[in-house]
Amino acid sequence: MNTPKTPELPLADFLSADFPPATALPADDFAGPKRFFNRELSWLGFNWRVLEEAENNRVPLLERLRFLSISAANLDEFYTVRVAGLRELVREGVSTPAADGLSPSEQLKLIDADARALMARQQSVFEILSGEMRTEGIIIARREDLTDADRTHLDHVFLTQVFPVLSPLAIDPAHPFPFIPNTGYSLALQLERAKDKQKLKALLPIPHQIDRFVPLPAGDGQFRFLPLEDLLLEHLNQLFPGYEEKGHCAFRILRDSDLEVEDEAEDLVREFETALKRRRRGGVVRLKITAGAPSALLSMIKRELRISSQEIVEANGMIGMADLSELVLKERPDLLWPSFTPRVPERVQDHEGDMFAAIRQKDMLLHHPYETFDMVVRFLHQAARDPNVVAIKQTLYRTSHDSPIVKALCEAAEDGKSVTALVELKARFDEAANIRQSRRLERAGAHVTYGFINYKTHAKISTVVRREGDELVTYTHYGTGNYHPITARIYTDLSLFTCDTALGRDATRVFNYLSGYAEPQSLENLAISPLDLKSSLIKRIQNEAAFAKEGKPAQIWAKMNSLVEPDVIDALYEASQAGVKISLVVRGICGLRPGIKGLSENIRVKSIVGRFLEHSRIVCFGNGHGLPSKKARVFMSSADWMGRNLNRRVETLVEIKNATVKAQIVSQIMAANLADVAQSWVMGPDGKFSRADLGVIERPFNCHRFFMENSSLSGRGSAGASDVPELTHSQD
Repeated sequence: MNTPKTPELPLADFLSADFPPATALPADDFAGPKRFFNRELSWLGFNWRVLEEAENNRVPLLERLRFLSISAANLDEFYTVRVAGLRELVREGVSTPAADGLSPSEQLKLIDADARALMARQQSVFEILSGEMRTEGIIIARREDLTDADRTHLDHVFLTQVFPVLSPLAIDPAHPFPFIPNTGYSLALQLERAKDKQKLKALLPIPHQIDRFVPLPAGDGQFRFLPLEDLLLEHLNQLFPGYEEKGHCAFRILRDSDLEVEDEAEDLVREFETALKRRRRGGVVRLKITAGAPSALLSMIKRELRISSQEIVEANGMIGMADLSELVLKERPDLLWPSFTPRVPERVQDHEGDMFAAIRQKDMLLHHPYETFDMVVRFLHQAARDPNVVAIKQTLYRTSHDSPIVKALCEAAEDGKSVTALVELKARFDEAANIRQSRRLERAGAHVTYGFINYKTHAKISTVVRREGDELVTYTHYGTGNYHPITARIYTDLSLFTCDTALGRDATRVFNYLSGYAEPQSLENLAISPLDLKSSLIKRIQNEAAFAKEGKPAQIWAKMNSLVEPDVIDALYEASQAGVKISLVVRGICGLRPGIKGLSENIRVKSIVGRFLEHSRIVCFGNGHGLPSKKARVFMSSADWMGRNLNRRVETLVEIKNATVKAQIVSQIMAANLADVAQSWVMGPDGKFSRADLGVIERPFNCHRFFMENSSLSGRGSAGASDVPELTHSQD
C-alpha cells in the first residue's frame, strides 16, 4: 500500500517549513564586501515588489492602482534623496565604496538601469489597469474622445476653476526660463502667431493645487476623467490668443531634497526654516519628459535646467503616476478592499473607556491598525482633562497636520499641567509641519525642546504622571511607530501601555537625556541608541550563538523595515555559523545575503507586502529554549537595524516582561508573520526575491487577514484569552 505523500510546505512558511538547503558559492563570491548586498539596489527591489502588487489579480482593482501610485511616489522620493546624495558624492570626487564594495558612480549606473526598467514596467502596468478600469466604467478620456457636451462642461470648469491660477510664460530674452520646484509639472509649447508667423516658445506650469484628473459628465454608474494637461491643451487659444500650437511636450522634474544643517546652528528652528527654502531650489536629479518631444523644446529644457541626457527619462505614456491615487474612488467600494473597522480593546470597554484603569489592571499591547490608534489619542486626551494628572512628556517625530495629540498636549498645558514636548525638526519631509506644531505648543505654554543637533530623536515615548493617593504613578506608552493618526490606519505598529515602575523610570531618564544631555547611568528594561542599543543587540545575538555552541536550542526571530548595519549583519553571520536558526521578516532594504553555505546557511529572509505597510520592529531570542518559549527574551523597538538608527539617532529597545504581552508578540504577531505565504517574498543569496505560486496553494495563509479577524491577546477583557484562535482565517 502506498502512503500518500505529504504536500510540501511553501518556503515562505517560516513557521513550519524547514530551512532550505544552503547554496554553495565560491568563497570569492561572498568574501569581504561581497558578503553584503547593495542597499540602493535592495530598495529598488522592494519597490519592484510594491509594483508587483499592482499586477496581483487577488488585489481589488483600485487597490492595484493605489499600489502603482505608491511605487511611483516611492521612486520619486528615492531619487530626491538617495540618488541626489550619490550624485553629490560623484560631483565632489568621492569614490569611497559602500559596504558592498560599490563606488558611488558604480551604484548610479546600476540604479539607472534598474530604475529605467522599473519605470517602463510602471507604464505597462498602467496600460493594463486603465483597460480594466474602462471595463468597470472608470475612464481616463483623451482629447479625441471628447463630445460637444464634454467641451461645453470643460469650458465652464476651465474658466471658473483653472484659469485664475494659471501663469502662462513666454520664453524669450525678456522672459527668462522660470524656476520650477521639486515635482513641478509643466507643458512646454511651440507656438506660431497667426498674423505674421512669428515663433514663440512658452511654458505652462501645471498647478499642483488643482486635481490632476478633471471629472467629465457621465451616467449609468460611469466615472470619466480628463487629465488636467489635456484640459490646458484644449484651451490654449484662451491662454495664448492669436497663436497656433505647433508642438508641445510635458515634463516633470525632481530636485535634490536632502537637507544640510549647520552642526552648530545658533537657533535650530530658524536654521530649518532656512534649509526648507534651500530644498525648494535643489539641483535637478531627474527629468521625465514626453517621448518624442520636439527637439527645440527638449534642447531648451536641457539647457535651462542644466541637465545631461543621463538624467532624462522619456516616457511613452503617463508622467507623474503618483497622482493616480486621485482615481482610487471611494464611490466604488466594490473595487476596494472590504471595509475594516479597527477594534477597541475589550479590556478598555470593560473599564468603560478609562485607559488608566485598563492599564492598571495589567500591561496592554495594541497591534495597530487592527486595534484602533484612537486609544493612544484617548490616553493623552484623558490625561489632559484628568485633574489628578500633574505632568505629561511626549516625543513627536511625525504627526498629522491637525494633530489631536498636539491638541491634547496644548489643552493640558493651558490647564496648568507640566507639559514637555520633544519635537524632532529633522523628520524628513515633515520639518515644516513640525515647526508649526512646536510654535503652537509654545503658545499654549508647553516646554518644547528639540533634542540633539547631531542625532534625530526617533524614539516613540509618552509618559503621564498621575497622583494616586499619596503616590505619583507613571503611565508610559512605548511605540514602534509615529504618533500619527492618519498613517496609523495603514501601518502595522505596536503600542505598549504600562504603569510598570521600572519602565516608567526608564522613560523619565530618556526624557532627561533628551532635554539635558545627561547620559542615563542605568536603564532597567531599556536600551537606547546611540548609547547601548547596538551593543545590547549584538550581545543578545552572541549569547544565542553561545547557546548553540553548548548544544542548546538557539533561535532568533526578528521583524523590521530595513537591515543594513554591517556589524549587526556580521554578528548574525557568526551566529548562523554557530548553528543559530535565524528567521527574519524584512519589509524593505536588506543588505544581508541569506542561505549561503559557510556564511549564512541558517538564515532565511522574507518580505511581506500587502494591504498594510509592515512597520513594527520586533526581536525574539530563544534564550537557550528555542522559539516559541515562555522563557524567550522579547523586545520591541523604534529602530531598524541601520547605521543611522543604531549610531546617529535616539531610539529605544524595550524588553517585554509581562507574560501575556510576550505571548502575544511571540505566538501571535511573530508567528503569523512567519507563517504568512499569501503576501510573502523570500530572499535568495543573490538579493533577489521570489514569491510562491499562490495558484497551486489551496489556502495560502494571510497574516493581515488573520489579524483583522482575531483579537489580540493582551487586549482581551472579561472574555479572557482562552478562545484565542489557531493561525487560520476565513476563505479569501
